[in-house]
Amino acid sequence: MQAKMEPGNIGLFQLGPTVQATRSNYTKVHQGRGTRYIEYFTGPRRGRVLTDALQSEQGDSFLGKRNRNMVVETMHDVEEHPDYRWLTLGQIHRLLAMDNLVNMDARTVLSSLPLPGGAGPVPAATQPDAASLSWLTELKTRHERTVTRMPLPRVDGWRRCDDEIVHTTGRHLSVLAVSVVAGNREVTHWTQPLLAAPQGLAALVVRRAADGVQVLVQGLAQPGTFDTVELAPTVQCVTEGYTDLDDPPPFLQHVLSAPPERILYSALQSEEGGRFHQRDNLYLIVEADDAFPRDEDLSHSHRWLTLGHLKQFISYGGHVNVEARTLVACLQSLSPEQGWTWTA
Repeated sequence: MQAKMEPGNIGLFQLGPTVQATRSNYTKVHQGRGTRYIEYFTGPRRGRVLTDALQSEQGDSFLGKRNRNMVVETMHDVEEHPDYRWLTLGQIHRLLAMDNLVNMDARTVLSSLPLPGGAGPVPAATQPDAASLSWLTELKTRHERTVTRMPLPRVDGWRRCDDEIVHTTGRHLSVLAVSVVAGNREVTHWTQPLLAAPQGLAALVVRRAADGVQVLVQGLAQPGTFDTVELAPTVQCVTEGYTDLDDPPPFLQHVLSAPPERILYSALQSEEGGRFHQRDNLYLIVEADDAFPRDEDLSHSHRWLTLGHLKQFISYGGHVNVEARTLVACLQSLSPEQGWTWTA
């Protein structure tokens, strides 16, 4: 793991994956320094690939943005640069309990790690069944999306200031212009836009079942999602003003009113500090109680999946959104001592 500086990070430095770089950086388009350890992930690799998939990013902010997420097992010792440290998964799991410390890119890669004992072929029990695949496909076909690019001066409701673009109401996101100087990056000085967005909530309801841990996901359509609909947390919304909504998201009050003994995980986690200015979300994992709606009362947009099924969807790439992937990484940080095992 590396101590990764990003201009939009809360705290400036957060714990990042071994490599976190745009293609233009690691191919030296800007004539910058080389990206450390990139040779383990490109060309003739120096290890065994465990996972490799294109994954989406925030569908409310990016248009079709995807990053390649990889886990490679090295077969020999790797020299540790001063900006890097070897950490055990147990150490990383404990760090995930802290606010704004493990960055978004690290969390999404961690979500793709095989479950304990899962290094071999995927057991049939962890592969999504035909009904789950058909449900997600049907949701995708129900949502049609047309995206039209238009000149910024023609976009109503926005005002351009000296160093930012803001909404005329003072709400929603804004776009900031920043100048960055960083001595430990491939390029030491650059200018860029950063999105400033209100805090959000991402909550996952879980339950214990005979076939292991089950998670309640929803099929969520967002304007920038690459394939229209992806699997998302049980509840995903912007915190700003959700108490005033005439039609709040399903299960919002259930997760907000959960008693402490039902809250398995609660922490603020930052989104991509290279694209957002100090944006974070409150991530919650809540165990369902006896008062939770029965399966037959769920809307068609929500469905229970085993954790193994959800992780298999992650391995396909482009099926599980970034907020849900963060919650999978956080769910896996819960210890067996707390009574949580991941397979039946």
